[in-house]
Amino acid sequence: MDKPGERFVPDLLERGGPLRGAPQALDARLFLQLHVYTGCLDEPAVVEAVRASRLEAVVYADANDPLGVGVLLMAESPQSFVEETRELLAEQPFLSLTRLPEFTMMGRTYATGREPDLEDWLLRKAKRAALDPENSWALWYPLRRIGAFNRLPREEQGRIMAEHATIGRAYGEAGHAFDIRLECHGLDRDDNEFVIGILGPKLHALSKLIKDMRSTRHTSEFMQKMGPFFVGRAIYQSPLPAGARALAGS
Repeated sequence: MDKPGERFVPDLLERGGPLRGAPQALDARLFLQLHVYTGCLDEPAVVEAVRASRLEAVVYADANDPLGVGVLLMAESPQSFVEETRELLAEQPFLSLTRLPEFTMMGRTYATGREPDLEDWLLRKAKRAALDPENSWALWYPLRRIGAFNRLPREEQGRIMAEHATIGRAYGEAGHAFDIRLECHGLDRDDNEFVIGILGPKLHALSKLIKDMRSTRHTSEFMQKMGPFFVGRAIYQSPLPAGARALAGS
């Protein structure tokens, strides 16, 4: 609410920038969920189980655990995570593995209000980044900001985030790193607010991006907690759906 005493009206729509002069609004999101396991002695069996499920997914080898694997799953309906995903992870080879719940992350895509193609941003952009074979390395981590950020005027929030976004955009334009930003309010066991995926062809570039972001006001003044960090290299990526491919010139 912007004014004291103003009646609050829930708004469940995501909103983008004007498209051909008309406002964009959509009640749809893409949900992503990461599960991490240790004790894996048969990576091919994990890959085959995920492949056979026909779910949109990525399997990662955990760079910090020689017996670790991560499974990233994507779906527009959260129902998938208590049906198809649950069915997959409740059978072998996953029953023989040890799940690491502290690394479980779940979030949903969201809009900032400036997206030129809202539907593509919400439902397809994250898939392109996660399933692109060039993006073989990934860092996934949750974060929570201090409450003071939410009390700042929206204009100041925008300036702070613009500084932060400039660095990420430069890495993306150079082909070094691409980000997936998800909201996880109420979805995270540790009360984190966002899940971030940083993906690219070279791990050192992803690490350098995280370092460069530390100097921004957003991270240096308003960050309460980041992590734990999952560092993985993709050993399987499901095929990118034809409908998720970028339009020419986009």
